[in-house]
Amino acid sequence: MAGGSLLALIDDIASILDDVAAMSKVAAKKTASVLGDDLALNAQQVTGVKADRELPIVWAVAKGSMINKAILVPLALLISAFIPWAITPLLMIGGAYLCYEGFEKVAHKFMPGEHHEEEKPATAEVKNEADAKKQEKDKVKGAVRTDFILSAEIIVISLGIVSSAPFLNQVTVMVLIAVAMTIGVYGLVGAIVKIDDAGLYLSKLNGESGIMNAVRAFGRGIVNLAPWLMKILSVVGTIAMFLVGGSIISHGLPFMHSLIEPLTHGHESWVNTLITGATDLVVGLVVGAAVLALVMIGKKIFGKK
Repeated sequence: MAGGSLLALIDDIASILDDVAAMSKVAAKKTASVLGDDLALNAQQVTGVKADRELPIVWAVAKGSMINKAILVPLALLISAFIPWAITPLLMIGGAYLCYEGFEKVAHKFMPGEHHEEEKPATAEVKNEADAKKQEKDKVKGAVRTDFILSAEIIVISLGIVSSAPFLNQVTVMVLIAVAMTIGVYGLVGAIVKIDDAGLYLSKLNGESGIMNAVRAFGRGIVNLAPWLMKILSVVGTIAMFLVGGSIISHGLPFMHSLIEPLTHGHESWVNTLITGATDLVVGLVVGAAVLALVMIGKKIFGKK
């Protein structure tokens, strides 16, 4: 009797683990696009930072990301259980904030004005250690704020996949996705920001063989490529803000589906992806411009604070 109960328990556990593995795989695929945006945005945050402070900043943001997910997972489960209608509006607010941040970066480069006078570009020279610490703290805060929105999207996508599963399976899958995404994103960010150090190490290796000469040449190539990679990631990160924010807002507005559907009808899947991406980009730019205008008007009326 006891042996039969034990076997039944083991069978139940195996069945749960099988379901969790299957749902985790689907959730990972669905959230892969957000992972790419998250990677670009967070790699962008450490541009212009001293080499010895790059990994500490990445680690600080990674810890903030885990705290974000520790808040978001139970919050998403509670909202889903009691006020499921609130998930979309909350995501849309986060999407609008992403669009605003992206458009503010664009405005800072092309339309400098008084609403940016207190901002410092990432490569600005700091006068003393206090300024350096403040700049670093501001970078971490900004990155954690952005991560909160992207993490919320990852959690909501995962929740949508497991919403019909038993509660224990929901929690397990969402925790697994949260941990895996955090380790994946910030592990890759750490590797990207230290790629120039790896190139410098390779370029200084000793040896006179043809292989060592090739390795040193490869290292020099990495060192020369690294600044361009960070610039590209900075641009990609800003575009990702518009794409992710615009996508969240488009999905939350029912009339957008009827506008986009005729454009994507009868095309290849890659063409539909381009059309949808272009639409999300336009929506992101428009919303970002509108929110920035509202913020500027609010500052005029209520003051900067």
